Amino acid sequence: MGVPMIGCECAVCLSDNPRNHRTRTGVFVAAPQGNFLIDTSPELRLQLTRQRITSVDAVVYTHAHADHILGLDDLRVFGYKRKGPVPLYCEPAVEATLRQTFAYAFLDHVIRDTWHSYPNLEFQSIGFHPFELLGLTVQPLRLMHGKLPVLGYRIGNVAFCTDVSHIPPESMALLEGLDTLILDALWKEEHPTHFNVRQALEVIRTLKPREAYLTHVSHRLEYEKTNRELPEPVQLAYDGLTIPIW
Repeated sequence: MGVPMIGCECAVCLSDNPRNHRTRTGVFVAAPQGNFLIDTSPELRLQLTRQRITSVDAVVYTHAHADHILGLDDLRVFGYKRKGPVPLYCEPAVEATLRQTFAYAFLDHVIRDTWHSYPNLEFQSIGFHPFELLGLTVQPLRLMHGKLPVLGYRIGNVAFCTDVSHIPPESMALLEGLDTLILDALWKEEHPTHFNVRQALEVIRTLKPREAYLTHVSHRLEYEKTNRELPEPVQLAYDGLTIPIW
């Protein structure tokens, strides 16, 4: 729900610490041949303007829940700048949801000279084989978000695994030897579709990345207090966190 959460007056939601202010999770990747996103959060416009990002050449999706797709319309400016479509890399089920949720963006009769009024997008279907994107190799990873199959991604020695409650053995094998793991950890309590902190730490102990960040963090985890409780090399992620990938 983001932090502060609407209508909440807990200490974290009222905190002055900017690292307790959390927009919905997503990634911007500055690749050798352009820039791409992982997911388009509802706060995408705010995230891009805050970081002064001026170009996006593609988007890779993990899944089609609202907190990961509702910023799609803010891609409109990039299609207009490119004078061509922004490719969306996703599984067929995600494509179907995007077409339904943003039906106006995929109308066959849209006139090309009105693309400044409509997102200019095209779908690229992906599976589990690595694919090349703007000079980087992207390895999709099957994850389970409760009963929903979703994707995580490994790019070089960095992996992003949000919205996950189970990592199948074949994906665990693809997560070995990481420099950085960004992993879902909603809060300390059990949850049916997300890792809690204990479960995320178990995965991190198994994989032994050089460093790890917990993402998709709720207002139940205060930034400074939680970091004091976490073992090295684990910290909470925060808005604006920058990680080298190549």
